[in-house]
Amino acid sequence: MDVWRKRLPIAIVVRLNQAQDRPVNTAELAYTDNLSAHGARVISSRPWQIGEVAQVTCLKDEITIRGKIVYCQKLMDDRYCIGLNFPDRRVTWSAYRTYSSTSP
Repeated sequence: MDVWRKRLPIAIVVRLNQAQDRPVNTAELAYTDNLSAHGARVISSRPWQIGEVAQVTCLKDEITIRGKIVYCQKLMDDRYCIGLNFPDRRVTWSAYRTYSSTSP
């Protein structure tokens, strides 16, 4: 299976903020719905624009990855599902490494 598209249903608590924001207090706590080596589907409390750059930090590992928003879908409960592409870096969060190495 293509490594770029293999998605794993892993929920991880992350800190999500716009890449240009420096103060941590502008970040929101969010969680992933699924992960792949070069992307994530994240549930957010606000709408994002396609093309925006976001920083996603895994709270467990404190590893931050920058990604570009490729879609934003409104959910029924005033939350938003966003797709992030990480073109310059692979996901190295420990939860992803654990499950990606055990999946067929």
